[in-house]
Amino acid sequence: MTQSRVGAFIISVVTAIVCVVLLMPTVAVVPLSITKTDFVVFPPRGFSMRWYEAFFTSDVWRGAVMTSFITAVLTMLLATPIGTMMALGIARLKGRWGGAANVFILLPIIVPTIVTAVALYGLLAQLGLVGTIPGLVLAHTVLALPFVVINVAAVLQKFDRRTEQAARSLGASPLTAFRRVTLPAILPGIAAGALFAFLTSFDDFVIALFLAGVDAVTLPVQMWSGIRFEISPVVASASTVLLMMSCLLLLLQWWVKRR
Repeated sequence: MTQSRVGAFIISVVTAIVCVVLLMPTVAVVPLSITKTDFVVFPPRGFSMRWYEAFFTSDVWRGAVMTSFITAVLTMLLATPIGTMMALGIARLKGRWGGAANVFILLPIIVPTIVTAVALYGLLAQLGLVGTIPGLVLAHTVLALPFVVINVAAVLQKFDRRTEQAARSLGASPLTAFRRVTLPAILPGIAAGALFAFLTSFDDFVIALFLAGVDAVTLPVQMWSGIRFEISPVVASASTVLLMMSCLLLLLQWWVKRR
């Protein structure tokens, strides 16, 4: 083996080890969810699916799943068109204005989530939206917008704007040119941004913890309460379901990009 191949092999091995170390704590919840004991213990003792049964039959857990799902869907439906329009507008900005707009859009990612949560809590408390699903949707939309803008902007960089100009020169209106030319070209980026918006809302904990109420408890908040007040394997079952759902959605996003 040449020196370059040896270096590439060492880098690959180190990368694989780092990935395994990072994934081990996440994957560890899967065996914890099938233990027969009434408490979390590793390695698990015995095999039982009763904790999954408890998760799917409990009104509390099902209510948390429904709240998270409804919030995530509404966030996706709100953040996707807004983020798409913002990406289209930023793509037309030149010079320092475009850079300033990009920094402004990325602020929810750059700023620590706890700071965003405190700011949103102060605003939504004045509007009477704390502890409600609309309040969660508005807060998660702020958090999800950068992911939509990033995915749509990445597709726009490869988009040849001359095709839209050609459609306009042939008599198409701006709306028709966008609907018939631009939209089909950037649709994969929009779909990827929508999936990321859904996942961002469904997985959020910090903002949901600030804004959750009796009628709006999301699944991550319910999992945190389960860990805090009772160390039950039901939490591991919920974590496994959440992990599998995230993996399936990411596979769907990968398939959409390939298409």
